[in-house]
Amino acid sequence: MQDEDLFDIDELKSLPKKSIKPMAWVAGVLAVCLAVWGIFSRDRDARELHVWTEAQAIPSVKVLHPYRSDKTASLILPGNIQAYYQAPIFARVNGYLKFWYHDIGDRVKAGDVLAEIDTPDLDQEYERAKSKVLKAKADQALAQITADRWQKLVVTDAVSKQERDQKVAGLEVQTAEVKGAEADLGNVQAFENFKKLRAPFDGVVTARKTDIGALIDAGKGEELFTVSQINPLRLYVPVPQFYAPMVKVGIEATLEVPEYPNSVFSGTVIQISKNISQKTGTMLAELILDNSEQRLSPGDYAKVKFSLSGKEGNSLRVPSSALILRTDGIRVAVVSKDGQIQLKKINVGRDFGRDVEVLTGVTTSDDVVDSPPDYIFEGEKVTVMPAKAPAPGK
Repeated sequence: MQDEDLFDIDELKSLPKKSIKPMAWVAGVLAVCLAVWGIFSRDRDARELHVWTEAQAIPSVKVLHPYRSDKTASLILPGNIQAYYQAPIFARVNGYLKFWYHDIGDRVKAGDVLAEIDTPDLDQEYERAKSKVLKAKADQALAQITADRWQKLVVTDAVSKQERDQKVAGLEVQTAEVKGAEADLGNVQAFENFKKLRAPFDGVVTARKTDIGALIDAGKGEELFTVSQINPLRLYVPVPQFYAPMVKVGIEATLEVPEYPNSVFSGTVIQISKNISQKTGTMLAELILDNSEQRLSPGDYAKVKFSLSGKEGNSLRVPSSALILRTDGIRVAVVSKDGQIQLKKINVGRDFGRDVEVLTGVTTSDDVVDSPPDYIFEGEKVTVMPAKAPAPGK
């Protein structure tokens, strides 16, 4: 049976030659088609590999647009609380401190005696000045009597008019001597009043730098006491130049101090310096604080919060992840219309953690690269994958 199924080579040889030629021609055509298809497929694969390789060489980036913050934004700045009035008390006379009557923390009224100075030298000078006044007045009285007498004698020609005029001039000299002596006495008496150091206004004694028996040398200008008015208080805040036009006289601010972490105090802007400091680039704003509860103290550090509403507070922001820190400043990568990278230098304002405020350098229409790689460079070609921008104000 197997022998019958086998192809008989002899029968093949016996086929006519005309039937073999078409089969060979078909086989040749198939071989050529297979060769052409192989070449074409390899070329196509090479082209696709080249396109894929080039596509992979162009980095893909996510972009977002700088966005505006909430209509109401907060500007938080450091501030320094000071007394509304603060007067250092110095001595005007030499001597020894005899008594002091008020210590630190004492509340005083205007004119209250803070301390008294023992001035033996000044006391002696005061007595001499009083004696000079008494002598000058006595000499004036004698000159007055003499001038009156000679006025009467000149009528009877008992004395000459020249002698009368000399006596009248003598009276005028003695009168001037009295005025001079009284002026000297008044000067010494004024210093006598300086023996008692008095509070210049209602307030609190915030410093006492002397004690009983201490030598007082007025020429050294040593501060003995400090009196401060602590209700109301002044608050000074350095406002950065960019925000200076936004902080106006009359706007309200809230503040917190470290010693009362759960309390919020309020103040009102009453003055603005109208001058930008060249050293700090800030303008000083002065606020007034109600301190009727006596909880705030001069010298306190305060965290001051201004609410900037509307256009003033509608600041531009970008995520912190979009920043590129370079030695020549902070930059962001912006994708141009032709898909190339532009590194734009920006000026940043407040840091909100997840995002930062941008003062200058970009606009809301710019395509800013989010989380750019460190090796990104100017003019680099990129593929853009749009990303959803963060919700404003978050």
